[in-house]
Amino acid sequence: MASEHPVTVEIRQDEVLTGEAVALDIQPLSFFQRALGCLIDVVASVVLLIVLAVVASWALGGALVDAAAAPILGITTVVTVLVLLPALVETLSGGSSLGRWAVGGRIVRVDGGAAGFRHAFIRAFIGVLEIWLTVGAVAAIVGAFTPRTQRLGDLVAGTYCERSRAPKLQPRPVELPPELASWATVADVGRMPDRLARRVSQFVHQAAFLDPRARARLAGALASEVAPHVSPVPPVDPETLLRGVATLRREREGRALALQNERLATLTAGDADTATIRTARQ
Repeated sequence: MASEHPVTVEIRQDEVLTGEAVALDIQPLSFFQRALGCLIDVVASVVLLIVLAVVASWALGGALVDAAAAPILGITTVVTVLVLLPALVETLSGGSSLGRWAVGGRIVRVDGGAAGFRHAFIRAFIGVLEIWLTVGAVAAIVGAFTPRTQRLGDLVAGTYCERSRAPKLQPRPVELPPELASWATVADVGRMPDRLARRVSQFVHQAAFLDPRARARLAGALASEVAPHVSPVPPVDPETLLRGVATLRREREGRALALQNERLATLTAGDADTATIRTARQ
């Protein structure tokens, strides 16, 4: 009988909850990356407006357009360049634009799903106020005080800009340090929280690219969190401990996956033999 007590799911500000109540650790684009991408889009829009203004001036000078229609043509051009064209580009490109493509981001819904034309139109329409009429002041202030650097248009549309470029995978796995060879034969690495395990894995793969002082400080902090899940704790420096734990976890998970595949293959073969016997009896 199913439990009647409600299940509570803890969601952090940097996680996205899907419809199946699965928390995804998806990183939003940083404030400065969003600002740079917005600046690139603004420059592109200004260049397009200048080009269209030159074309309109040539048309008016050549009497191709009635002078009374000039204000209407100007307003239509501005609305098209500042609202309709950005919304259309964002919709067709899956949430991207020239600036966001340059900085590696794309617009998605707050639940992680793809944003549609309605979301893009709302963002572009409000962007006229917070980006163009206020020279980006409103967008900068709102983005600086929201967890996912959302501007006002994002808050109204229910979107944010996620990081679309994943870091490259390391070509070589982490190897067990030689001084931990004897420890690995008797070590017991318990179940660690998934977030802690991911942080340890990221550290051991990126340690070579960190500043030495930050590297030592981060290794010490992670080692203090990992130590309660390891028995016995080897008398080594924090980074060596983290490398040993990461290696043992990888080997253990590899063995578990291989065992699972063997059991699945055995069950599949058994089902096939049973079906063959039943067919022969019939």
